[in-house]
This record gives sequence, C-alpha cells and structure tokens, in this order.
Amino acid sequence: MAETQIISESPINIYDLKKELERIKKRDNELNYRAAKVEDYINQVGVFKNSGELFDKIIKLNIPRLKEQHVHKIIDLTPASLNELKVVLQGYTITLSNESMRKIVDAINEFLGNE
Repeated sequence: MAETQIISESPINIYDLKKELERIKKRDNELNYRAAKVEDYINQVGVFKNSGELFDKIIKLNIPRLKEQHVHKIIDLTPASLNELKVVLQGYTITLSNESMRKIVDAINEFLGNE
C-alpha cells in the first residue's frame, strides 16, 4: 500500500472547507463516507460566506499571540460577545487582554452588521 506523506498543514475555516469539498466532489464525482458526513454537518450548521474579509480584518488588528488557527476558529463560531469569545478561546493555551478581545468582538459585530 502506498504511504501517505503530509507535505504541509494549514488551518482553514468551515467556508474554505466547504469549497474544498465541492472541488473534491467535482473531481471524484462523489465523496467518501467521512467527507460526506462533514458535508452534511456543514450544510446543517450554515456557512459564513465572507470569511476572507473578516479574516483580513481580524489579522489587521495586530493582536499579539493570536495565530491563524485562532482566527479561523473565531470566524467559524462568530462570537457576538466577550463571554462567547472567552468560551471559544478556552480550548487554546492563549491569553488575550480584555481590550484585545473587545476589538475582535467589535470587528465581528461591525462586519456582521454590514451583511
């Protein structure tokens, strides 16, 4: 059996995952069992379409210690309050100041208000 080799890893959000699954589905004509389950989940949850713009907006805030993987998770869950953002970030070993978290929440609410 061929050995699989991982060339690189990069975090993505649900919207990018949905686009990637559509590309695979178009290429292979159907998805395998696990990918089909993921597609079902994405269709149930709903997807935030302008994730790229929000990603850029949060990155431009220049918040220390905030990495791409954190931003993608924030975009996936789009917390609308400080408490919701704290819950999202509890899964990571990252500490942000209240001021930084307020900037993130304000950026999300401003962006969602524009849609």
